[in-house]
Amino acid sequence: MFGAANLFMPRYAKTSTLVEVKAVTDMSGIQGVEDGMTVGQVAAATGVAASAVRFYEAHGLIAGRRTHGNQRRFDADAPCRVRMIRVCQRVGLSVAEIRDLLTTLPTSGRAEVSDWADLGERIEREVHERIRDLRDALADLTSGTMLCELPGVADTPTRVSA
Repeated sequence: MFGAANLFMPRYAKTSTLVEVKAVTDMSGIQGVEDGMTVGQVAAATGVAASAVRFYEAHGLIAGRRTHGNQRRFDADAPCRVRMIRVCQRVGLSVAEIRDLLTTLPTSGRAEVSDWADLGERIEREVHERIRDLRDALADLTSGTMLCELPGVADTPTRVSA
């Protein structure tokens, strides 16, 4: 899809975990990675807009640094972080909740496979909890139980139920 940037794309397998992590040790084929990835490289590797990468950085979800020329640079694991962020957003987590989940990853240095696996498991637990909450809400709506009463035209309470 994006050439060498595919090295950073997580592989999803039909296993008990959501994320399979593969260590990338040779990044010599990716131009400029030795100095860090640019906003555009992270965006291209993840399929998000460059403005989304900047948003994630501004809200502390990913960390970048500045070059002497004042350009942003990100570590090689930034695309993995962005993909995890996107999954969390699809689940409906807030920026603060995502930031809390990401605290399990080291802020400096390279995250280990076990760090990514732990994060994947935490996100998976959160997804299951939200699914349970949504099922409970659906049950409330479809149970026929009166959810509230509204005053009617003739002072007769109107039952509101699903």
